[in-house]
Amino acid sequence: MDPNLEYYDESILLNPNLDSFSSLDFDQNPNFLTDPTERQYYPPSSDENDSSNTLLKYVSQILMEESIGDKQSMFYDSLALRKTEEMLQQVITDSQAHSFSSDSMITTTTSDEFWKSSSSSSIDSSGSAKIGTRPLVNEILVKSMFSDAESALQFKKGLEEASKFLPNSDQWVMNLETEKPVSVKQEIGLSDQSRVKKNHEREVLDFEETRSSKQSAGNVEDGKITDMFDKVLLLDDECDPPTVLEDKKRGEIKKKKNKNKKSSSGHVVDFRTLLTLCAQAISTGDKTTALDLLFQIRQQSSPLGDALQRLAHCFANALEARLQGSTGPMIQTYYDAITSLKETAADTLKAYRVYLSSSPFVTLMYFFSFRMILDAAKDASVLHIVDFGILYGFQWPMFIQYISNRKDVPRKLRITGIELPQRGLRPAERIEETGRRLAEYCDRFNVPFEYKAIASQNWETIRIQDLDIRPNEVLAVNAGLRLKNLQDETGGEENCPRDAVLKLIRSMNPDVFVHSIVNGSFNAPFFTSRFKEAVYHYSALFDMFDSTLPRDNQERIRFEREFYGREAMNVIACEEGDRVERPETYRQWQVRMVRAGFRQKPVKAEMVELFREKLKKWRYHKDFVVDENSKWLLQGWKGRTLYASSCWVPS
Repeated sequence: MDPNLEYYDESILLNPNLDSFSSLDFDQNPNFLTDPTERQYYPPSSDENDSSNTLLKYVSQILMEESIGDKQSMFYDSLALRKTEEMLQQVITDSQAHSFSSDSMITTTTSDEFWKSSSSSSIDSSGSAKIGTRPLVNEILVKSMFSDAESALQFKKGLEEASKFLPNSDQWVMNLETEKPVSVKQEIGLSDQSRVKKNHEREVLDFEETRSSKQSAGNVEDGKITDMFDKVLLLDDECDPPTVLEDKKRGEIKKKKNKNKKSSSGHVVDFRTLLTLCAQAISTGDKTTALDLLFQIRQQSSPLGDALQRLAHCFANALEARLQGSTGPMIQTYYDAITSLKETAADTLKAYRVYLSSSPFVTLMYFFSFRMILDAAKDASVLHIVDFGILYGFQWPMFIQYISNRKDVPRKLRITGIELPQRGLRPAERIEETGRRLAEYCDRFNVPFEYKAIASQNWETIRIQDLDIRPNEVLAVNAGLRLKNLQDETGGEENCPRDAVLKLIRSMNPDVFVHSIVNGSFNAPFFTSRFKEAVYHYSALFDMFDSTLPRDNQERIRFEREFYGREAMNVIACEEGDRVERPETYRQWQVRMVRAGFRQKPVKAEMVELFREKLKKWRYHKDFVVDENSKWLLQGWKGRTLYASSCWVPS
């Protein structure tokens, strides 16, 4: 699973991982990147070690600044890596020209010979490093014509000259109180000084600006996040969730004003047919026809139009990405184009709030999960919930608030949150922050609480002992809309992560396992079939938004672009292991669950009727559907089932 999945963590992105280029490699072995076919080294003299160490310390310093300064470091950005390479090459070339001149009486290779003899590196399409394709950092070869004593004197003289053109480690001193760089006087020639200083100054200022903006954003979030979370995640006095009724009223008014909107040419465009024809042209390799159809779709679609226009715009982006290349850096470019660079829990919460106001899907999933878990945990001393895909833990504040007002509920709550690792130096930072936030709610509502965070790239490799399951506690497992991102039998039935996670859950022997899914048929291995099913599924979702929210609602626009847009991009543009949006129907999941050793608990008719009454009370749109079939609680829009929830126990 990819570390970039967001809520519903629908966006596992591909990012080159260049961790092998660490500063430690440079420090320990100056010949680290030399062409392996010419790897015949001789023990360097002490003078040569001094020269290379001075330069390589500077290289290490820059690389460490990049890796520590920002989570999205150069190790995940090939463009940033290339920019740094070019800067280092310029610095090395300048230092050569000035420090090893004819006056220093030390012979060097010519510029052309120097580059031919130097090492090289490149990044392939998968983001891994390759040796021997492009110059990166040069090995400085110095041949002395003097005795050891004379060589030492001449080398020191040349080193003093060269050091003037390399930034000192003290060139910038960070004032931790003011968060601004402080310049230190330098003794460098005017022209070279301005060039080297300007490049380094720009990098330091960019780094400081980024860090400062992150800190200021964090401060704003720390000051306002509690109220925002309370408004969205807690129940009201009647134990009902917030539904933002005023937004829904505006959506109904806006819909009446824009009803039956037509294209600018005066006729309704059949976007579904155009999209399907374009997908078929791409699958057969007919690039000319595909480009022509894409042009027609672009002319008529709009991210601000009606439901079909928005759907067409979203799918056109995905089709264009597939046309250009479905793996590697190319698809990353398209992901970045539809994604906010910096997203916090507060940003996600704003979109989540709008989503709650427009549809009851997530709210009813939560209520179903609460009911099933509490039915199994009545009067328990400790309730331990293992949440696969906890992310920001948005459902648990309501649960904590609810159990604080009841006497027949567990006296202590334990939550083990499992999530994909976050990019950067602290992979578990996000889910640890989720734990701290939940702990604050437990303190507020006087609920004894214990939390454990597990950041794992491959959930099927988690061991039972990692979960710290204890005797005399009720164990509940929750998986909300996230098992769809696990790989299925496409890569081989013997090593199916989807079945392996179900077997892991079965081996935990939980008292209850609540499973909610996206009910979709767009997991077919054949592109055209998958594309058609995706069109039907997302047509219902875009139509739902068009019926419940204003078209100019900024959070709706953002949600459609960054959540549905990223999902569609992955479904359409990616293949094999890169495709992580792999939903199945509830009937397919039912077969998997039974095969893994689970027995399904029925959904009571009273619960279904209660949820229908809630929809009316919360004033959701009349076209939302709640029903029961094959012991699954089904939710849909205008007759199409979009989500399903079920409860299981070991058989």
